[in-house]
Amino acid sequence: METTAQDPTVPPEPGTVAYRPARPEDGAAIAALDGSFTTDSVFEVTATQEGFRIRETPVRPPLHKVFPAEDDEADGDGDFGGSGPSRTVVAVDGDELCGFVTASFEPWNARLTVRDIEVAPAWRNKGVGRALMSHAVNFAKEHGAEHVWLEVSNVNAPAIHAYLRMGFAFCGLDTSLYDGTESAGERALFMARPVP
Repeated sequence: METTAQDPTVPPEPGTVAYRPARPEDGAAIAALDGSFTTDSVFEVTATQEGFRIRETPVRPPLHKVFPAEDDEADGDGDFGGSGPSRTVVAVDGDELCGFVTASFEPWNARLTVRDIEVAPAWRNKGVGRALMSHAVNFAKEHGAEHVWLEVSNVNAPAIHAYLRMGFAFCGLDTSLYDGTESAGERALFMARPVP
């Protein structure tokens, strides 16, 4: 049995991942979730006369990335400073946080932005990320979004591959977004997919 964000009252069976809206008491676990990853390839961004080329290239030795602690973008009520609603859905197995997704809707361009999606290392490659993204897409449908959009670092090849499998495609980039941060030198890749 699996709970959903729409039906958080159904109790999960032991050993089953349940999905529900985040609660205030989930904040510490969300902040402590290990979002690091190891990859043996990155998506290299090269400027050309015609624009930019994105090409996956191997890296030796493999790159291990630990994301720096972030300031919480949202204020206490989940408002990201935009004009539309936001939602965070968590994946839990009993008291263990398996992952979460935070998304916000912008009415002016009918876009749902995935602000953050993370899955704990022990729960990767088990469908948790895909299920969390499904909850974000359902949130998009509820609000009449035309597409779902996200930003990912070019060095996060595991996430890029997952997003491609979920129907996302590259739609833009920013070569300076991370300048002045601990991620300086990385490139921001933007990906989008239509809402079915």
